[in-house]
Amino acid sequence: MLSKILIANRGEIACRVIRTARRLGIATVAVYSEADASAQHVRLADEACPIGGPRPQDSYLRGDAIIAAALASGAQAIHPGYGFLSENADFADAVEAAGMVFIGPKAESMRRMGSKAGAKDLMAAAGVPVVPGYTGEEQAPELLAREAERIGFPLMIKAAHGGGGKGMRIARSAEEFLPALESCQREARNAFGRDRVLLERYIESPRHIEIQVFADSQGNTIHLNERECSAQRRYQKVLEEAPSTFLTPELRTRMGDAAVLAARTIGYANAGTVEFIVAPSGEFFFMEINTRLQVEHPVTEMVTGLDLVEWQLRVASGEPLPLAQDAVPQRGHAIEVRLYAEDPDAGFLPGSGRLQRLRLPAAAEGVRVDSGVVEGDVVSIFYDPMIAKLIVHAADRDAALARLRSALAGCVVEGPKSNIAFLERLARHPAVVEGRIDTGYLDRHLDEFIGDSDAHAQGHAEARAAAAVAMLLGAEAEARCAAAGSSDPGSPWAIADGWRLGHAGLRRVVLGEGDARHVAVAHGAGGDYRIGFEDGAPLSVEGATMASGILQARFNGRGMRFPIDADGGAVLVHDGRRRWRFERIAAYEPTRSGEAGGGNRVAAPMPGRIVVTRVKPGDRVSEGQELLVMEAMKMELALKAPRDGVVAEVLAREGDFVDADAVLVILED
Repeated sequence: MLSKILIANRGEIACRVIRTARRLGIATVAVYSEADASAQHVRLADEACPIGGPRPQDSYLRGDAIIAAALASGAQAIHPGYGFLSENADFADAVEAAGMVFIGPKAESMRRMGSKAGAKDLMAAAGVPVVPGYTGEEQAPELLAREAERIGFPLMIKAAHGGGGKGMRIARSAEEFLPALESCQREARNAFGRDRVLLERYIESPRHIEIQVFADSQGNTIHLNERECSAQRRYQKVLEEAPSTFLTPELRTRMGDAAVLAARTIGYANAGTVEFIVAPSGEFFFMEINTRLQVEHPVTEMVTGLDLVEWQLRVASGEPLPLAQDAVPQRGHAIEVRLYAEDPDAGFLPGSGRLQRLRLPAAAEGVRVDSGVVEGDVVSIFYDPMIAKLIVHAADRDAALARLRSALAGCVVEGPKSNIAFLERLARHPAVVEGRIDTGYLDRHLDEFIGDSDAHAQGHAEARAAAAVAMLLGAEAEARCAAAGSSDPGSPWAIADGWRLGHAGLRRVVLGEGDARHVAVAHGAGGDYRIGFEDGAPLSVEGATMASGILQARFNGRGMRFPIDADGGAVLVHDGRRRWRFERIAAYEPTRSGEAGGGNRVAAPMPGRIVVTRVKPGDRVSEGQELLVMEAMKMELALKAPRDGVVAEVLAREGDFVDADAVLVILED
């Protein structure tokens, strides 16, 4: 067994490898950028070495600096995690040339799979089903356009190198093809340094099902069954589960056999994932092999009871696979979702900033949280904004979904915005509950998962009232504490009931909800109130009590229970199905008017780099027209005109790095 390893990654995967290695008695070395000097993986490891600046290309993508740190520390092996250098064949070669073990497949296997085009040709020759398309090296736009016409529309344009949903576009007509090609190539060039693409027929309403494979250096190759990843947005996986509701036992066997054949074809070793696209008919096609551990590997761990990181370390140490194919266990159902710092209501714009409050479910039976951050840490602009992975397991799928909803209800993120509410609606949506979601469903029906809806409006009045009651009870408790510590604890002036001469008491509570401002007028005290909002009928609240974060009361005679989180400047209310966030606003704070002329300016929504400018001063533009494209947090953002008008100034050039809220384009008044 290895005695000391270096983890060439950051975040939750680095923390996960460190914990597993420690359990096996293996010493660990972390590497970190300037932005990660206080990160959790640095604190967990036995040793930690700085490797450069905050940008990935200055640190986590510097193979030479990582290898130098490993050699200096005496590490015998390097675990690449996922992302960064995990699928870089040159790095794997350099690790072995330095006399260390690369904990992953051989560089030659990576090279065979590093090009999606070459991988498809190889798999087709071996007898693994592949989607019809074009994989040639000739990349002239005119030739690609002709090949697109030959394949037929709709078709998929995919970066030949890389993964993670980057560099993928769908063209549904010849008119859409060249703009989609240009965007795909640009994103691929920025993300992977190479802009070669391949074309393939786009399968309508497909399922995305992947098979976890494992192989050792003794020639043993097995699969650990499937994960379904059909819930996707813009090719990014949102919910992963095992087993798939779509597969029959016969189809599962055929796909598992095809995955093992694919792995053996390239002489694979260690952990990998063979990804397939599956048509509604059950016909399946090879997509790619991810030559690394996947982000969603905990789903497989939960249904098999195996530790795949431990398997990685044992195989890298020269040990054979611990199990034969017919001994692989399968029990219950597991689901994983990823908690991100992003704003679904703003096009899933990635967020950054300090996690002022972070509440994640405590470890319990059937609930697992993998995270690389804790409360007080910063979500950096330089890396993927994932906060945590939430994985649940239960005896069957219905119970797993119920456990997922309960775990999500216990999550709180304050600081950057998060996708928790989006995930909660996803976990209750009929397409997910009934197991019929396909890879394009979220993009086609996104309005069902974000923004306001009739379903979301149900219970809103009670939720607002619950927030107001929580604030009233809190104020009364504070008044009692202050009175108890004063020189006159029995003074009537120490009672926060709003009593005034001539009426029974009135208090004003103001709640902010997004751009809305809710003003409540409350009569009463001690848990019994009559609360009226300006836009609805008054509610009678009786017997309100608050204990251990739970508000219980009778609202218009109906008993209700709300988990409440009222720390800081916000009140978070949950009714067991949905969540609401209300900001505390001073009772008589004046309403802020919008900034004049706001429609004349286009600003950067977050820090990033300008990759394309499409207009110049004097150009006439229409509302919604793309003006610039910026790259931030590993994704491209299109910045569009807020109204019809004429461009007065363009304040950024291609290649410029800009700060959040920097004005980039000004329109004439």
